[in-house]
Amino acid sequence: MADATTLARHLVAWNARGGNGQNGRADVVRTILALADAGLAIADLVAMGPLAGEMAAVRGESNGDTQKELDLRAHDIVVDRLAGAPVAVVGSEESDAPVLLDPAGTLAVAIDPLDGSSNIETNVSVGTIFSILAVEDAADPAAALLQPGHRQLAAGFLVYGPQTALVLTVGEGTEIFILDKRPTEPVVAVQAGNGWASPPPPTPTAEFVRMTSPVTVAAETREFAINASNQRHWSPSVRGYIEDCLLGHDGPRAKNFNMRWIASLVADAFRILRRGGVYLYPADERPGYRAGRLRLVYEANPIAFVIEQAGGAATDGQNRILDLAPSHLHERTALVFGSRTEVMRVADHHAAPPLLADRAPLFGQRGLLRA
Repeated sequence: MADATTLARHLVAWNARGGNGQNGRADVVRTILALADAGLAIADLVAMGPLAGEMAAVRGESNGDTQKELDLRAHDIVVDRLAGAPVAVVGSEESDAPVLLDPAGTLAVAIDPLDGSSNIETNVSVGTIFSILAVEDAADPAAALLQPGHRQLAAGFLVYGPQTALVLTVGEGTEIFILDKRPTEPVVAVQAGNGWASPPPPTPTAEFVRMTSPVTVAAETREFAINASNQRHWSPSVRGYIEDCLLGHDGPRAKNFNMRWIASLVADAFRILRRGGVYLYPADERPGYRAGRLRLVYEANPIAFVIEQAGGAATDGQNRILDLAPSHLHERTALVFGSRTEVMRVADHHAAPPLLADRAPLFGQRGLLRA
């Protein structure tokens, strides 16, 4: 259910509570609206699918990840829209170096223009993740991108799925806005001379409208999300936690769990915001994954800010994500977020990793089919 509050009205009211821009809120508002506008364009492109061209075609590689056509198109759209906002620099997953925009800009934006691009050709939800930070040194605006996550001014993500949704926090809780593209119908036909003229065509609109229900991540859950195909690479701590969940009602958790894994960070995060759950993308023993796989600056930090503002928690398995100080734009991290009780339980497993051989044979050295 949604109320009549649009994103623009919500932000205008937030700006007014801060003294009508006296605390820099007006610049944040302009930047969020620019990102929302970029989201509208990307949503239209995603909705076209193959009709828009070969969006899943591989065009190159950036920072160890494959770049697809839609990744690059989304990056260009975001940079274009932010060029009209008070943004000094953009740190994007699709660019090795920060992109300098307005030297007089007061803000820095870290962004993953298209999260989940491996799903482009499969019609699974993808999205855009963003973080907004204050520029403190005009001589070196890119340094603003390397602030710890607890210094974010705003953050959020868009999901391009059955609904186009914008999840946003400005540090006062987490809100969800749904894209409303219903046309505005004319009230009556217009009388002309001795007859009735045809009514004017409906006016097309596209506005993000706020949901009325407060967004709170349930503290308890029976759902976890992890890529189980990598279990042989997990640490004993992660394997022990998942084993406890899989043992269900008869195990130490004394309740049955369901597993969900969409392989789209924004889609998993949106599900957790709506009905609880815990998401794990741990570090593991594979080359390139030993520090974790997700990017701290433009993936983990904004997701963590959104989740914490909704009452959940986010860690790298042990440490609070928002307290980590990034050393470079594309730094990787492990990420565990969602229902607070489960996130803390994962941390407990890391603090005291189990001896797997002494547990059930699922992960022990003597498997079910071994003599």
